Order: sequence, then C-alpha cells, then structure tokens
Amino acid sequence: MVGQQNTNRQQDNGNEDWDALKGDVGDIAGAAVERSRYFIDSAREQATDYVDRRKDDVAASVADFANSLRESTRSFDERPNIRAVVDTAAEGLEQLAESIRERTFADFFNEFEDMVRRRPATVAAVSVAVGFLAARFIKSTADDLRYDDAVHRTAGPARAPVRQAQRPRNRTGA
Repeated sequence: MVGQQNTNRQQDNGNEDWDALKGDVGDIAGAAVERSRYFIDSAREQATDYVDRRKDDVAASVADFANSLRESTRSFDERPNIRAVVDTAAEGLEQLAESIRERTFADFFNEFEDMVRRRPATVAAVSVAVGFLAARFIKSTADDLRYDDAVHRTAGPARAPVRQAQRPRNRTGA
C-alpha cells in the first residue's frame, strides 16, 4: 500500500508539474502574441505616417506634370482638337492631385481592396501582364548590360579581346 501511495503521489506531482508547465507556456505565448500585435500596429502606423507624408510630394508632382502639360499646349493653338484633349488630360491630372491630397492612405488601400474583391479576374490579368512586362524589361536590361560589358572589354587597351566560342569542325579526310 505504501508503494502504491508513493506512485500515486509521483503521478500527481508529475501532473501538477505538467499543468504548471502548460500554464507557463500559455502565458509566454500570450505575451508573445500581444507583443507581436504591438509591433505590427506600430509598423502599420509608421508606414501609414510615411505614406501620408509622401503623398503630398506625389500630389505636387502630379500637379506639376499637369501644369507642364498645359504649357505644352501653347504650341497647339492652331489645332484646337489636340489642345482640347491635352487640356482635358491636364484637368484630370489636377483632379487626381487634389484627390491624393485629400485622401488618406487607408482610403486608397480600402478602395484598392474593394476593387480587388469586385474584379478579381481583372486584377489577376493585370498582375500577369505586369509580371510579363517586368520580366521582359529585366531580360532586356540584362542583355544590354552584357552587350555593354562585352563592348567595354574589347575596347579596353589593357584587356585581351573577347574570344568567341568556336564549334569543333568536322574534318573529313585530313
């Protein structure tokens, strides 16, 4: 009986230790989750503040572009149709600049999110097209860089000329 009581006490102590350990782990996990929420909220707030500060710069750039566009129409005085199209584009850009100034980053993000939810196929198609164009641009840039590097290597006085790869020739009867 005494041996059985000792075994029961050890099991009870083991269960108590296990429960205490589970409680400690739960407390640590809760603290980690709360701390990560704080960091995420802080990062979101900093990003939003940064974007809100930069949006004024973007709005000013768009407005400057609209003004430049309007100034460029002076040469189209004899072509009122072209001037009307350019003036309409400039007005649209000025409205965009004003919209950028008045709205917050959250407004832009929410509008974008709503558009993605309403037209997911369109967003997917645009994403694929942008990815394709980006890949083409990167490939083209890499080809240009390789060409420029090859030209610089052959033009440099201290460097040996670039050797072209030669295919082995089949010799028949030598």
